[in-house]
Amino acid sequence: MIDIYTLTIEKAHEEIKSGRLTVRDLVSAYLTKAQEKNSDINAYLRFYSSIEKDIATAEELFASGKATLLTGIPFAIKDNILVEGEIATGGSKILENYTAVYNATVISKLKAEGAILLGATNLDEFAMGGSTENSAYGVTKNPRDTSKVAGGSSGGSAAAVAMDGALAALGSDTGGSIRQPASFVGIVGLKPTYGSVSRFGIMAMGSSLDQIGPFAKTVRDAEIVFECIRGKDTKDATSWDSSEIEKVYTKAENKKIGVPFDFVRRKGIHQDVLADFEKTLEDLKGKGYEIVDVSLPYLHHALSVYYILMFAEVSSNLARYDGIRFGLSRKGETGIASYGATRAEGFGPEVRRRALLGTYVLSHGYYDAYYNKALAVREKIKQEFLSTFENVSLIATPASPVPAFRIGEKAKDPLSMYLEDIFTVPANIAGLPSISIPTGNTQEGLPLSILFTAPHFCEDRLFAVGKDLEQK
Repeated sequence: MIDIYTLTIEKAHEEIKSGRLTVRDLVSAYLTKAQEKNSDINAYLRFYSSIEKDIATAEELFASGKATLLTGIPFAIKDNILVEGEIATGGSKILENYTAVYNATVISKLKAEGAILLGATNLDEFAMGGSTENSAYGVTKNPRDTSKVAGGSSGGSAAAVAMDGALAALGSDTGGSIRQPASFVGIVGLKPTYGSVSRFGIMAMGSSLDQIGPFAKTVRDAEIVFECIRGKDTKDATSWDSSEIEKVYTKAENKKIGVPFDFVRRKGIHQDVLADFEKTLEDLKGKGYEIVDVSLPYLHHALSVYYILMFAEVSSNLARYDGIRFGLSRKGETGIASYGATRAEGFGPEVRRRALLGTYVLSHGYYDAYYNKALAVREKIKQEFLSTFENVSLIATPASPVPAFRIGEKAKDPLSMYLEDIFTVPANIAGLPSISIPTGNTQEGLPLSILFTAPHFCEDRLFAVGKDLEQK
């Protein structure tokens, strides 16, 4: 008897290829579990209409001997990634009935492999939040403890995998929105190098920060998904092809891991988080890694830089939701009145807050004082990372300063919520690849994770250290 929910992507592929398991059995098991648990967890907003068609395609690929590792694998998709013919809301009322007219590039790649797309998952509205409490369609609960948040903004995708409602999932990460929820629910979350995966077909939040990446149960599963979705896309001018990527960073690898201890041992970090992190470092030493203290002074400014730049880009990207081109439309006496009425009704409070703050930092008199200075410090942070990577192979911190917190605990304190991104935002600012890997649990049994960051396009280093950690 096969325990379907313990299968990795490779093992599931082997079972189907051998005839001991069918694509339909695999998909039905995950879809049944997703439907059973979703009424409580609220990971999925809806299930796709193309499941049967996708199953038939996967079965044909296996029958013809053309199946790949992702053929027949059930995926959950964050609802800000477009799937042609399916509703895509971005977690917002302003797009409540919007149907996508084309596939995101990552979706086209998954479909070409014969993957099964189960449904669209919940998220903070337009990916703005760290707990999936800002969704217009209700909060997503943590499958490990339903009184706690699943993290955000990709909380639905993280919860879908953690509750065995999908074998893998796609999310987007602007400041930690894959890695933080992965850490909260106890799975693997990867934010690839900026430009390594096409952003075509994702609802833009912060265009210089956003990156699509996978959620998975193991590091190897995350690697398999990444290898499928990576690569140059003519529809995304910021994407790179593999030949260019190989020329970007060629320095020799080593087994040195840098830790900015002054940044990690900061006020506000949960004692269980710090204890688990230090235990994990000792485990890494036992596996042949050298842990060295590194100094990254500009890292202390990363959160401020991130929120200035992200707010600015949000205010620009939200301009397209005007009640004219697509989505919700409310009539007013004038064009401006229609615009205001549409956005007032369609946007939630967090989206409105970020749009206002972004407009402020870009306004005359404040552009130089805030936005231009943030750009300058961003470059300093990037250069600081590159300099540090001359001597170490990876940089490690906890994935989050705290474990999953109670639903509603931080909802009325936006600044407290923003501080939860302290360890994840630097990778987005510098465009670096970063991975969250489960390492232990709190005394209450809540998952804890370590965060590794590598040089640009060195995802292979993240996978290598992750696999070493998974070997007990």
